[in-house]
Amino acid sequence: MKSVYLAGPDVVLPEADQHAHLQKTLCLKHGFEPLHPFDQETLSSPGIYRTNVGMIRDAHAVLANLDPFRGAEVDSGTAFEIGFAAALGKTVIGYVSRPDSVKQRVEQLHGEISREAQTDQWRDRNGNLIEDFGHAVNLMLAESCTSIVVGSLEDALARLAECPLESSR
Repeated sequence: MKSVYLAGPDVVLPEADQHAHLQKTLCLKHGFEPLHPFDQETLSSPGIYRTNVGMIRDAHAVLANLDPFRGAEVDSGTAFEIGFAAALGKTVIGYVSRPDSVKQRVEQLHGEISREAQTDQWRDRNGNLIEDFGHAVNLMLAESCTSIVVGSLEDALARLAECPLESSR
């Protein structure tokens, strides 16, 4: 059975244990062995890091919850896990519940944005450039994912089932 690491801020959600159980059940239903960051031997910072990195190394693929977390962008730990998996050459399928672009998310969260006439670029109310490539996440995450699905974990699992995965870890 091919294994999949489940990246995302889901481990800090209320009732995370029940959520993790549902995610693992969905993985098994779709024929994948779940490697879940909720499953930790120790709850120390170095222990969690080592366990998660080890699970990513062992996984055939990574499924990543890319919904914004505590802001307009992806959870920073999830971003690291995606980058690490991409560096290892793993298949990474991201999923978002809504198709909003980064530009739309910044505007929704931080208020009015404006288009700079000279450069034809979008800026937030502080004058910071807003990435406008139409992606649901920062370009570095969008480009390092094999695919990004608008939908649920189950939709991402269905997409992953269509991907050729290495037969060995």
